[in-house]
Amino acid sequence: MKKGYGILYLSLAASLLLGSCKPAPNKQEPAPDTFARGADVSWLTEMEAAGRKFYDAEGRESECMQLLRDLGMNAIRLRVWVNPPDGWCNTADFMVKACRAHKLGMRLMVDFHYSDSWADPGKQHKPAAWLNLPFEELQEALARHTRELLQALRAEGIEPEWVQVGNETGNGMLWEDGKASVNMAGYARLSQAGYDAVKEIFPRAKVIVHIQEGDRKELFRWIFDGLRSHGARWDAIGMSLYPTPDNWRSKNEAMLDNIRDLRTRYATPVVICEVGMPVDRPDVARDFIADLMAKVRALGSASCLGLFYWEPQCYGGWKGYGLGAFDHSGRPTPALDPFRN
Repeated sequence: MKKGYGILYLSLAASLLLGSCKPAPNKQEPAPDTFARGADVSWLTEMEAAGRKFYDAEGRESECMQLLRDLGMNAIRLRVWVNPPDGWCNTADFMVKACRAHKLGMRLMVDFHYSDSWADPGKQHKPAAWLNLPFEELQEALARHTRELLQALRAEGIEPEWVQVGNETGNGMLWEDGKASVNMAGYARLSQAGYDAVKEIFPRAKVIVHIQEGDRKELFRWIFDGLRSHGARWDAIGMSLYPTPDNWRSKNEAMLDNIRDLRTRYATPVVICEVGMPVDRPDVARDFIADLMAKVRALGSASCLGLFYWEPQCYGGWKGYGLGAFDHSGRPTPALDPFRN
């Protein structure tokens, strides 16, 4: 067992026994129609187990989610993998982080990867346990995994506001059965299986289909026209955007044009599920996010529901990720200034 991981399971058990997933009495949850200002912090428990600590601007040590809340964030996004070899981001680890977010009164987005590891535009690998399943059984495995995770949340009184059925599925998921460029119908059926499973447990949750490269209108039209033509449903469209310090202005404008087009074409809002910028350019990152946030908020909640930074708490070369928003001393950079309400 990886060092520190047993502590996570003990923390989870204590949480369940003591009912500590309940928000503190003085924590007021934001109204569900407010703009989501959030972060994906799925690496957090692994970072803590490795000894990483977090500090406010004055150098005072702080629990990371509390620090992000103090910086103006009101929502947390967490990924879940089916059976990861090292345990991180499985259901138990997910629940530890979800309970902590819930205690702080923060809204929750669940990000199902439907894989044992990373699912993204370049890879959408089936979990090992699902590898040789016939298609109908694959659909049921996806639905069962979705229901079981959401049932664990419901047992603790946690209701997610958003649930992603797949992560950056610009060419579908669970390849080859659900590879959109080969089998759009298969992708649509798998996506619909996730949608139905979510609604069975949490009818009010907004189901998101999440696509990379939010500035590429043609990609979004291809995917969502394909899903619609095969009868798949969704409640919101998820986007990622990772511009460079040199092209963020044009990328923001292209994303804005895409959001307007999607609203007209499909009558569903967008959620910006992931953004990031090189950690060594915090002032540029601040300007990029401030500009994007102001523009999408001006469109109104019918067009954009919120914006999430991807793993801002990463620092010091964690996992080789260079797009965090904390400096080498573990303090937040100006990149997070726009999240203040």
